[in-house]
Amino acid sequence: MATDVTDQVNGPASLAHLRVLRAEEWDRWYDTLVRAFGGVPEAAEERELWHGLTEVEQSIGAWDGDRCVGTAGAFSFRMTVPGGASVRAAGVTMVTVAATHRRRGLLTAMMARQLADVRSWGWPLAVLTASEPAIYGRFGYGVATYGMSVEVDTDRVRLLVPPGTDDVRLRYAEPAEVLDVCEAVYARRVPERAGMVARGPGWERLMVLDPESERGGASPVQCVVAERAGEIVGYARFRVKPDSDVHGAKGTVEARDVEALDPAAYAALWRFLFDIDLTSRLVARGRPVDDPLLRLVSDVRRCAPRVRDALHARLVDVGAALEARTYQAPVDVVLDVEDAFCPWNSGRWRLSGDPKGASCERTTDSADLALSVRELGTAYLGGVTLASLAGAGLVREVRSGALAEASAGFGTGGLAPWLPHGF
Repeated sequence: MATDVTDQVNGPASLAHLRVLRAEEWDRWYDTLVRAFGGVPEAAEERELWHGLTEVEQSIGAWDGDRCVGTAGAFSFRMTVPGGASVRAAGVTMVTVAATHRRRGLLTAMMARQLADVRSWGWPLAVLTASEPAIYGRFGYGVATYGMSVEVDTDRVRLLVPPGTDDVRLRYAEPAEVLDVCEAVYARRVPERAGMVARGPGWERLMVLDPESERGGASPVQCVVAERAGEIVGYARFRVKPDSDVHGAKGTVEARDVEALDPAAYAALWRFLFDIDLTSRLVARGRPVDDPLLRLVSDVRRCAPRVRDALHARLVDVGAALEARTYQAPVDVVLDVEDAFCPWNSGRWRLSGDPKGASCERTTDSADLALSVRELGTAYLGGVTLASLAGAGLVREVRSGALAEASAGFGTGGLAPWLPHGF
């Protein structure tokens, strides 16, 4: 865990001290976070949830005297990587700097301290979701997964469902009462996609957190479960926002979570959401970019798919991170990695791997590819190819043929990486 070392950050008008958060300081620390995001108070149940999830020994506070002026935390995650392994990753979160203390190097100091701590814990990866995606590239984070949003005109779009869909039984259930069985479905899905995180104790509560302040006029969260032969094989959580005009009802279904163990159950859940009475629009955000939903709809144009960044990944230990995953095609390349922010990663690494495993060690051999650690983070989960990064001038091929070899190896050959929810 992080050591209780105090770092001094020099600024033009003041000094700030970084140290590990103490449990009794949590409220002041969290108030600093809330203020940085606009200062609107959270619902009591939301604040209580994040209090319980915060790992204080992995959180940093920046202090100017007795005032908290900066925050940064890290959750203990296990994340699926290509090949199906579950790898330790620091879920970087709650990063803020008070508006009174900007442009003094405080964010840079917290990021450096945090990555050094993650390295000392022996975790090869750090991941985050960004409120402002332009911030974290300079600290070596690259956009590794994307999320898709759809807004479907359900009056004009129909679903083409697979055989067996009519055999799936759906029933309403109280979200909290079926939380355990829904989490069991989710847990079975985690190894299937890179980027998915295993939810530890307490995280299941985030799935049913439903403060009235965030409903925007919609209903409380509702849930239906999909059953076959008495077994729950899928679930959907959603809200309904009623609306109407002179032509009649035109409510919106807001899909929050849709998970299923087979195509028929998946289609049955979406068909249910499409057909809810008194609605004509369905909105779903943060879906995987290769969501099978797009293969089921009759008119993808009327689904208005849009894509935005989701998970940003950072290799804290290049060798350990690249060894932790497998490679779709055989690869044997020397990577010349530039990492000014974490200099222990800089230099040449020989990566040898295939679908069965990999090794990545320091080498003095000539480089085949040259790139920064940010591009490695972008390509790490297989959602962005090294070839596309090279096309943007971000990866340089030194040995002819090395780019095609490495780009094929870094692919997943299966489902696109996906982060199902934020943190």
